[in-house]
Amino acid sequence: MTTESQTIDGFHLLIDALKLNNIDTLFGLPGIPITDLTRMAQAEGMRVISFRHEQHAGNAAAAAGYLTQKPGICLTVSAPGFLNGLTALANATVNCFPMILISGSSEREIVDLQQGDYEEMDQLAIAKPLCKAAYRVLHAEDIGVGIARCIRAALSGRPGGVYLDLPAKLFAQTMDAAAGKASLIKVVDPAPRQIPASDSVDRALALLKGARRPLILLGKGAAYAQADADIRALVEKTGIPYLPMSMAKGLLPDTHPLSASAARSYVLAQADVVMLIGARLNWLLSHGKGKTWGAPAAKQFIQIDIAPTEIDSNVAIAAPLIGDIGSCVAALLTGIGPNWAKAPADWIGAITERKDKNLSKMAETLAKNPSPMNFHSALGAIREVVKANPSAMLVNEGANTLDFTRSIVDMYEPRKRLDVGTWGIMGIGMGYAVAAAVVTGKPVIAIEGDSAFGFSGMEVETICRYNLPVCVVVFNNNGVYRGTDVNGSGGADVAPTVFVKGARYDKMMEAFGGVGVHATTPAELSVALNEALRSGKPTLINAVIDETAGTESGRITMLNPQTAANKK
Repeated sequence: MTTESQTIDGFHLLIDALKLNNIDTLFGLPGIPITDLTRMAQAEGMRVISFRHEQHAGNAAAAAGYLTQKPGICLTVSAPGFLNGLTALANATVNCFPMILISGSSEREIVDLQQGDYEEMDQLAIAKPLCKAAYRVLHAEDIGVGIARCIRAALSGRPGGVYLDLPAKLFAQTMDAAAGKASLIKVVDPAPRQIPASDSVDRALALLKGARRPLILLGKGAAYAQADADIRALVEKTGIPYLPMSMAKGLLPDTHPLSASAARSYVLAQADVVMLIGARLNWLLSHGKGKTWGAPAAKQFIQIDIAPTEIDSNVAIAAPLIGDIGSCVAALLTGIGPNWAKAPADWIGAITERKDKNLSKMAETLAKNPSPMNFHSALGAIREVVKANPSAMLVNEGANTLDFTRSIVDMYEPRKRLDVGTWGIMGIGMGYAVAAAVVTGKPVIAIEGDSAFGFSGMEVETICRYNLPVCVVVFNNNGVYRGTDVNGSGGADVAPTVFVKGARYDKMMEAFGGVGVHATTPAELSVALNEALRSGKPTLINAVIDETAGTESGRITMLNPQTAANKK
């Protein structure tokens, strides 16, 4: 703002619009035309976290949105920078994470005539199919409206990603300061409650009441809703066993007696009434059909979702419950009453029997100490550290690393686990880890496959630059899935899935002033992880595991055409 003339420019109008809406952190990468915006935002008291690649800044913004229920903001430069941010924007939309990608762009009159401007691109047209909404602001007096529309679009209904296009010329525009302030909008109730219809609540309760083998399935939408106490009350008052999807782990502790995680296959196949809370019947749940679900004629679904169009998307939903999760669960609790008959004892007993058997097998496997380490022995050590530090954030990606971590490492508190989500996309690791540390202030443990780590590994410099309490554990088995593939032609090149043998990822962290540890045993891994949590220093543990450990494509082998064909 220029005090003498009492005018305000586009830079400061944008900053003020964000601050007015309680947005205090920006993730991005400076460059033309947003470099000055990042400097001014920092000078105005906003926290600006600058990354080495826009995709990871976008992932950080998305994770921040999920954790805070405020849209995370990612700033990028025009054209190539904008394109780099698109993967994160699309992923946020699929995952239902609220974020806003704000990109500078070339001038409209040149772009529209295709006259060859610097980084010329019609970014708005490209972004539209990949997000919930996309807007462009051309005049400084419309910045307040633009930000308001973005916030409301990102948060209302099913959350998701929104794109905002800001041509470079906009930032230098000025207007009267008083008029500029009056043009800004503080968004009121951007995600209003959507109360379910009473007859739909009654229908769902009637179906639950008649169930012999009921199951509650919790998705990451249930975690995002932050209706933790009511969800726990619903489970415990009904006595219905629950199965959390990976990012819903910790809504109730994984060690809760009604958790059915250790009997997942059994409960999915045998349940006669399944209530979905913030979960969708997509590929992660075999689309609600097939062998995973047993006999379809004997199964009925209750689905809580804010989007009515999600209902019947794969199978018939007997009792749709449309509304926000908090309101729907509260309505169900009201209808349950004190005389509700809990889930049948024979159902709970059958689940408990299978859980105990599977957990005993797991304990035997975790007790082994092979040399070199494998996934189980390494994760057994991490499991105990997480148990002793339940408030630590856990970020997880990879193929086998994701699968094994999800089943071995228990979670005890809600929204402590961030992973690849609905798309199963790799490369989220360091962006999510940075966001988790910045937003929560808690220590972060990022458990990474060596392949997955490679997508965003350079961001360890970002972690060191901001001195974040992040400990990255790289499960190093020398390749994608494993390090034992060979070149089928007999040529000199290594196989496409094989990395440099014995790579020292720990040296990367040391290069930027962090702590690097080379761990070859569970004991070394445990000591290093505990020290990282105690010190809060940026740390990378190169956890060397057996290069034969791992299977092709992890647990989604059926999606790999060649591997699936070979098994027929």
